[in-house]
Amino acid sequence: MKLYNILKGIEFRVYSEGLELTVLPEMDVTSVEFDSRKVATGSLFVAQKGLHVDGHNYIVAAIERGARAIICQDLPSVQPKGVVFVVLPNSDIALGIAAANFYGNPSHKLKLIGITGTNGKTTTVTLLHRMMRLMSLHAGLLSTIVNRIDDDEFPATHTTPDAVELNAMLARMVECGCQYCFMEVSSHAIVQNRIAGLRFAGAIFSNITHDHLDFHKTMANYIAAKKGLFDGLDDKAFALVNIDDKNGRVMVQNCRATIKTYSLQTAADFHCRIVESTVHGQQLELNGNDFWSPLVGRFNAYNITAIIGTAVLCGFPMHDVLLQASKLTAAPGRFQYLHGNGITAIVDYAHTPDALKNVIETINEVRTPKQNLIVVVGCGGDRDPLKRPIMAKIAAEGCDHLILTSDNPRTEDPETILNAMEAGLSNVQRANAVRITDRRQAIKTACLIAHPGDIILIAGKGHETYQEINGIRHHFDDREEVGKLLNTRTEDN
Repeated sequence: MKLYNILKGIEFRVYSEGLELTVLPEMDVTSVEFDSRKVATGSLFVAQKGLHVDGHNYIVAAIERGARAIICQDLPSVQPKGVVFVVLPNSDIALGIAAANFYGNPSHKLKLIGITGTNGKTTTVTLLHRMMRLMSLHAGLLSTIVNRIDDDEFPATHTTPDAVELNAMLARMVECGCQYCFMEVSSHAIVQNRIAGLRFAGAIFSNITHDHLDFHKTMANYIAAKKGLFDGLDDKAFALVNIDDKNGRVMVQNCRATIKTYSLQTAADFHCRIVESTVHGQQLELNGNDFWSPLVGRFNAYNITAIIGTAVLCGFPMHDVLLQASKLTAAPGRFQYLHGNGITAIVDYAHTPDALKNVIETINEVRTPKQNLIVVVGCGGDRDPLKRPIMAKIAAEGCDHLILTSDNPRTEDPETILNAMEAGLSNVQRANAVRITDRRQAIKTACLIAHPGDIILIAGKGHETYQEINGIRHHFDDREEVGKLLNTRTEDN
């Protein structure tokens, strides 16, 4: 592709051999790269100023590998002959727009629906994708767990991929005939402009609770990051927000999109009421329509309401949407049941205080007085330490037996993490809690102390199939571990 086509929509100044040019040179570009190690002859290299690494330090390496065009914020003092330097204020935004242009702006060729919020993102996009497939429609998925083009899977390395990978994947979806793509949009990705250059046909806001303050520093910054998705919507898009969360209205302030709301508590465009809740699902009423959902719990009632609202806003009749919604089961590692030896184990990704509270409350709503609840929970290392005592306190207050354990300690000492969690417990709670650093042993202990009829909640990792210790990922799957111990069968709910 010609360089001038890749730079459409970007304001810049161009230099070559120390001189500012008035006309962009005619030049073919073979790829857009921000990692100098991936540069090949004819690549356009984008030098970004990251949190830990400055891409400007790798401009020389990129040129040595064959780059003949460089996007940068700071013009190098030495400009080799035959290399064009495109200078602009923000390389992150430029990368997103350049990647989108290079891949033919695929987000304009399908309906891209993004969801942001602390909890519910993975469940919502996963089930929206499943719903489209149930209706025999071609659809893509970009999620924390996995990326999909129809039913083909591709590994997911981040909640939201980098701009180049993102547009490449969207372009493949377009080539495969996808009409929709449902995408988790993380606050990190919004702040880092990984979604620059994309056109969203719709955006969903689920909720905001305590999370990622190690990155955003304050809740105000975290909220502002989420709002960035809605600020970028055009007047042809829709914005669907949960107005039971006080930040729902904040998200759509000055938003150009058509604004729609969903709720369980107040009047909304899509209002849902829980008629009956059981351990196997719940009877719901949405805008006067009764239907059954296998998804358990109040938090899932919010998820299913968002899913139905989104599908209706995409143009599908309510009757057809409700029919398919009644068939939707949980995303992997989200309130996933395993049964064995008369014991029920639930594996859930709950790794924030609010998510953990929601899951425990849901279990307590449906369990009988004779059923004990055993909670196995930890907190990740190198991540927001403020939530550690909060999560331990929530777990202790909601269960009969608490086991504190390790959860991806990364480069931190697991004992330091557990000390921080224990700090949230009262003396009585601390005396009754068990501390087992080895996660495998913690799960084994939970299974040993459980009696027939009891429920074990293993929280924090959900779908993850690894344990990250000192920078190394070791295979570890909560579902596998408890499955072997209980000789279980898995049941998605």
